[in-house]
Amino acid sequence: MLQSTSARLLEATHTIHEQILAHPFVRGISTGDLPRASFVYYFRQDYLFLLEYSRVLALGVTRAHDLELMELFSELVHETLHGEMDLHRGFAERLGISREELEVTPISPTTHAYTRHLLAVAHGGTIAELMASLLPCQWGYREIGLALAKAGLPGDPLYAEWIEMYSGPEFGELAERLRDTFDRVAARASTDELARIDTIFLASSRYEYGFWDAADRLEAWPV
Repeated sequence: MLQSTSARLLEATHTIHEQILAHPFVRGISTGDLPRASFVYYFRQDYLFLLEYSRVLALGVTRAHDLELMELFSELVHETLHGEMDLHRGFAERLGISREELEVTPISPTTHAYTRHLLAVAHGGTIAELMASLLPCQWGYREIGLALAKAGLPGDPLYAEWIEMYSGPEFGELAERLRDTFDRVAARASTDELARIDTIFLASSRYEYGFWDAADRLEAWPV
């Protein structure tokens, strides 16, 4: 049986995904031992990331060449703006961070670079390339959520809620649909386009690791 494009890409980046699951930040969420300062840094940066991610998804709606794609991207926009971002706003409220403070968080070097990568692909690439840029994030969070849920929820309620969000059926169903739809679209890609897809997917996978690592290090601009 011919291997799907997504299966081939995930196999090629398997080492990166294993390193993400083994990263001290991700393991700290799983055990409940992650320092609160690191988690606050993460969800503030992730809030900024999701704002730009939503713009990329909205561009997917406009770039889509059939109704199925339009519906998928519109649902992803809704879930990001009203699911994931609501989760982050809830975390902020419980930790005494106002919505205004959340929205004026200075963007970190890694968040800036990752979102510029996504936006550049969304504006200049094909719809298959756009989807390839998004899949390491959407599919990666699903895999992390499932792995951490399987290990058992930690005692920390914030970390447990985070795991429940990304291991939940709503998020998982959209991640599955994105992967399946990407494979349908990529099946029609030319050899040159597939080469670009490989490069884009690898870059996004590396940025995913970098995002966790930046939160663990409380990354800041050098000057």
